[in-house]
Amino acid sequence: MNKPPKKPADTAERLPLSEAVRRGDLLMEACPSRDVLKHVTSRWGVLILMVLENGTHRFSELRRAVGGVSERMLAQTLQWLEADGLILREAKDVVPPHVEYSLTPLGQEAAEKVRVLADWIEIRIGDVLAARERHEAQPVSTRNRAK
Repeated sequence: MNKPPKKPADTAERLPLSEAVRRGDLLMEACPSRDVLKHVTSRWGVLILMVLENGTHRFSELRRAVGGVSERMLAQTLQWLEADGLILREAKDVVPPHVEYSLTPLGQEAAEKVRVLADWIEIRIGDVLAARERHEAQPVSTRNRAK
């Protein structure tokens, strides 16, 4: 059986608007995916996902594990990640109150993705730092010239 010829890319059918909005397009200003990208790839989002990849933690444990994060930023980032469906917040009915955070299956998948980026950064940090030194050694007047 013969297959119909493929349409050239410029005449290919476009997705219905509702489908395009649901799928997102990160390069478009109003794309809902941008908020998720911001939450997952923020400094604290990446680190929280990496810590939770190793198991369930309480708030205070997360704060100790993620050096430098304030209580306010930790709480805000946890709320973002929970709203995005990446983190499960479980409040235990005990005295004093006990809240635990863990990754959802979606969060586990996101953590695996950001771990790859974080691992690459750790492996290539020497090259990045050397590039920074070379950049800083250039006269300011030549740094931003178009080549």
